[in-house]
Amino acid sequence: MAATLNALPLIAAGTWNIDQAHSTVGFSVRHLMVSKVRGEFTEFSGAIQIAEDGTPSVEAVIDVASITTKNDQRDAHIRSADFFHADEFPKATFVSKSVTPKGDDFILTGDFTLKGVTRTVDLKLEFNGTNPGMGAGQVAGFEASTVINRRDFGIDIEMPLETGGSVVGDKITITLEIEAVLAGA
Repeated sequence: MAATLNALPLIAAGTWNIDQAHSTVGFSVRHLMVSKVRGEFTEFSGAIQIAEDGTPSVEAVIDVASITTKNDQRDAHIRSADFFHADEFPKATFVSKSVTPKGDDFILTGDFTLKGVTRTVDLKLEFNGTNPGMGAGQVAGFEASTVINRRDFGIDIEMPLETGGSVVGDKITITLEIEAVLAGA
């Protein structure tokens, strides 16, 4: 990692495991050019490693078949080869490369792989602090977001509207609300 999180006081060195029960991996995409469809993935895992010198690294895995947009027909179509091709590419992954301070927040840069395509992405990262937790160990909170272009990841289905535009927008906003628990605490 190129930068350390010296500006993050009180975050202990060690492995911080993502608490799936208290975290969300969500997204939104323009629909019919006038509104947004929102969804989330219900199955994911990951860890944040904080080295003794404060250098962080992040690895995360998302089960793309766990997508839910609250519409079974749409979810099945998104799992299909038209979109995620979940049978052939069941996981999306993120592996961090650097964290850079930016004002009160940070930029988390890493390699994001979706549908077999890897691209470097920058996430705007907000550190929400730590807390002693409720008996399961110390917890830390983070929020992060990024915008990707679905076509950059081989999701290039054309669904044009008769009046112009497309059924599904190209830009996907990914939002993460993460609570992580310090392992062994």
